[in-house]
Amino acid sequence: MSWLFGMKQQQPQMPADFSQPGGENGDPSQNAGGQTQTGSKVSYSFDSTALERAAKAAKDLERNPHAKQALELSKLQELTRQKEIEAQTKQIEAQIESMKANSQKVAEEERRKTLGEETKHAKARAEYQDQLARKRQEEELAMKARMQEESLRKQEESVKKQESLRKATIEHELQLRHKYDLERIEAEVKAKAKAARENRDVNLEQLRASEEERRKTIIEQIKTGGSVIGAGLQEFISDKKKITYTVGGLTALAVGWYTAKRGTGVFAKYIEARLGKPSLVRETSRLSPVETLKHPIKVAQQLFRSKGDPLKGVVLAPTLEGRLRDIAITTKNTKRNYGLFRNVLFYGPPGTGKTMFAKSLARHSGLDYAILTGGDVAPMGKEGVSAIHKVFDWAESSRKGLVLFIDEADAFLRKRSTEQISEDMRAMLNAFLYRTGEQSRKFMLIVASNQPEQFDWAVNDRLDELVEFDLPGQPERERMLIQYFDEYIAKPATSGSRKQRLKLADFDWIEKIKQISKTTDGMSGRELSKLVFGWQASAYASEDGILTVEMIDRNTKIAMREHEHKMKWLEAEQLAIRSKSLPPPRRETPV
Repeated sequence: MSWLFGMKQQQPQMPADFSQPGGENGDPSQNAGGQTQTGSKVSYSFDSTALERAAKAAKDLERNPHAKQALELSKLQELTRQKEIEAQTKQIEAQIESMKANSQKVAEEERRKTLGEETKHAKARAEYQDQLARKRQEEELAMKARMQEESLRKQEESVKKQESLRKATIEHELQLRHKYDLERIEAEVKAKAKAARENRDVNLEQLRASEEERRKTIIEQIKTGGSVIGAGLQEFISDKKKITYTVGGLTALAVGWYTAKRGTGVFAKYIEARLGKPSLVRETSRLSPVETLKHPIKVAQQLFRSKGDPLKGVVLAPTLEGRLRDIAITTKNTKRNYGLFRNVLFYGPPGTGKTMFAKSLARHSGLDYAILTGGDVAPMGKEGVSAIHKVFDWAESSRKGLVLFIDEADAFLRKRSTEQISEDMRAMLNAFLYRTGEQSRKFMLIVASNQPEQFDWAVNDRLDELVEFDLPGQPERERMLIQYFDEYIAKPATSGSRKQRLKLADFDWIEKIKQISKTTDGMSGRELSKLVFGWQASAYASEDGILTVEMIDRNTKIAMREHEHKMKWLEAEQLAIRSKSLPPPRRETPV
């Protein structure tokens, strides 16, 4: 409302001497502003222009149609100003409360710090007193130990002195006894020599008489024995029945001895074929009477072991795992329904789980397993054919059924058209083909090879299913490394055994294994297990037995370098084989 009353306009200058507006006779006790002043004379001034402007503005407002809105606006402005002042007041009060709370918090924090410092000081004093007490106790123990050592040393010295005295006494006694024995023996020898010289003639006469009597006795014995034998022979020759009986008895004895010898050999071969393990079988789960007597606990565990998952502990690609699971189910149902088993070929790089799955397949299907190696068959020469027949006869005699697994089968199942194969090897191959010409209800044949292209075509014709075991991918390598790490490092390190010195450093080994699985491309399952064994060996070789990240990285780099060398050697060997297998170039003859 300052515009209405002209408050912001410049005030006119006051005159130096002015008179009262009412004249000299006016009332001096009251001025235009309504103020009462005391004294004889009061000077004042009043500007009427402001009132005039206010009156004029009031008239303008009365005439203005928006006068009411302007008044309302001024009221609203006043209310807004009051609200702002109230808000500022509340804000100031809130700041004051916040300052009080902060001061209280600071006081509490200071009190807490003071209590913490007091606790630290009390703890330090207690630790210092404990150290002093321990030091005193250690000094007392050390003093007792020194006193005990001193007493033991004195006792040992006294014992040594007593032993030396006793030893000297015994030596002196032995010397005296030896001296007396020598004197006694010398006296006895002299006495015997003197008696022998004096009785020499008598002794010679006695010896001559005894020898003469002995000679006569021997001559009489010879004469008597000869006459008895002669009379017996004369009587035997004169009696033809005795001669006939004697010849028949000797003949029967010879025939019986020969029959027993040959029959024992034949019976032993039969027992070996039915009960004994053939020499070509390296490993088998089939029980024999000898094994039952040797290892009864192991046999009992085998008999009462439950059939588990055939792929337990075997890490494979999902597609291969599904196919092998189908083979396991088929084999189990074939045994249950007494059907014909299928012959399967496992081929792929070494160390990819072929033998492990064959064992697990046999356990899951309720069959026994037997493992042969082709390298054992090749050097047998002429005995190889009979050895192969023994193996198949032994497999046919199985009651539960048998998984016959032949590893490295390409060593003796090579193509017959090649020039390198010998006659003995050809005969063994023919024997194998003869025994596998038809499906069997007694055994399932699984052949494993790293080079299946070298098989004879007739061998391929006897195989019903081919399964390729490829190198593991990154997810499979990660699962294998986690499985081997948990089995060979994590469990021994956390077993709590006092004999186990293997420990793990503080690091995330799961994340570390994920990184290593990405860098170990091309490694087989066997190489990955050996890699984890290398980590374990490094931890055992260290002073504290702790496996660290640096050990893992160092061993992994060494293993990858060795793997690269092996791959180079394999590539060079394959190139050499290919160059030998290529036919020589033909020479064109000029026409």
